[in-house]
Amino acid sequence: MRVDDFDFQLPDDNIALRPADPRDSAKLLVVNGGENGQLQDSIVSSLSSFLQKGDALVFNDTKVIPAQLDGIRRRGDTSAKIGATLHMRMSANTWKAFVRGAKKLVVGETVEFGSTNFTANVISKNGSEIEFQFNQSGPNLDLALIEYGSIPLPPYIASKRPEDSNDETDYQTIYARKSGAVAAPTAGLHFTDQIFESLDEAGISRHFVTLHVGAGTFLPVKVDDTKDHIMHAEIGAVSEETAAALNKVRKSGGRIVCVGTTSLRLLESSVSKTRQFNQWSGATDIFITPGYEFKAADVLMTNFHLPRSTLFMLVSAFAGFETMKNAYHHAIENDYRFYSYGDSSLLFPKRTTP
Repeated sequence: MRVDDFDFQLPDDNIALRPADPRDSAKLLVVNGGENGQLQDSIVSSLSSFLQKGDALVFNDTKVIPAQLDGIRRRGDTSAKIGATLHMRMSANTWKAFVRGAKKLVVGETVEFGSTNFTANVISKNGSEIEFQFNQSGPNLDLALIEYGSIPLPPYIASKRPEDSNDETDYQTIYARKSGAVAAPTAGLHFTDQIFESLDEAGISRHFVTLHVGAGTFLPVKVDDTKDHIMHAEIGAVSEETAAALNKVRKSGGRIVCVGTTSLRLLESSVSKTRQFNQWSGATDIFITPGYEFKAADVLMTNFHLPRSTLFMLVSAFAGFETMKNAYHHAIENDYRFYSYGDSSLLFPKRTTP
């Protein structure tokens, strides 16, 4: 499909710069992807009322790290500033990063990140993507990132205001456990202990997978046709315990409700052709566009995404292209808040109903 097909006009006023307070007071647009494409306005705290006993929510328990670094490259008497956003850990002391000012770097030279005691060598270069080998490793590198790094807010927020102490909490789910993401699984930002209690009371189970969201999630689609776009890979894992639990849910007639496109992409990468969930780990670069046949996800909870983005393409594949165009038009007209700190939607494809 043409990338232009996924374009739409979004007023700046619809872009959320702060989350709803409390988190679960955000709006929830319920979208039935059937022939009529019915829409229903609600709020996130009412989520359990749209699900059924025996359904299973699947969350991404990745934790955002301070992966934004400011560095200085010194060459003789001259120096140059660069900005690096780490996006994939390759080993205990190496990361791939998207670098602002990558043209200033050559393979073999050293960059200082905040201190002469925290440096990295450039070991490979591919356009704006640099692979760094740090002088710290393992837990020591993690501590250095905490000291010298910052939370990499999405560009549509960072361009309008600086990061502050609130973001350290706001841009993290309450169930984040496994460090490694450079962007939050934002559908999960809406959840509170109160919602978990209501889900428990409704007989809806919770399960966790891990996909370390990379900075590639923010990269624009620069091609004209979706078939020419190349996704950046992200590292994830589905445990044997979770796979067995989800197979049990499906066997008993429950639905798999993915909280966020990250958990959906991971499950779709790991599920078999016969819709069986399996233990899985590795890198996934799955790219989902209209026409894709979903095998893992029955329902999707997700925020509102950028025009022309791979995530808007994914939700269009899930609930229907025309349905999602109408849903986004409704959201804009009714003052829904978009993107990472924005409101949410609950999507039901044709084969399932709210």
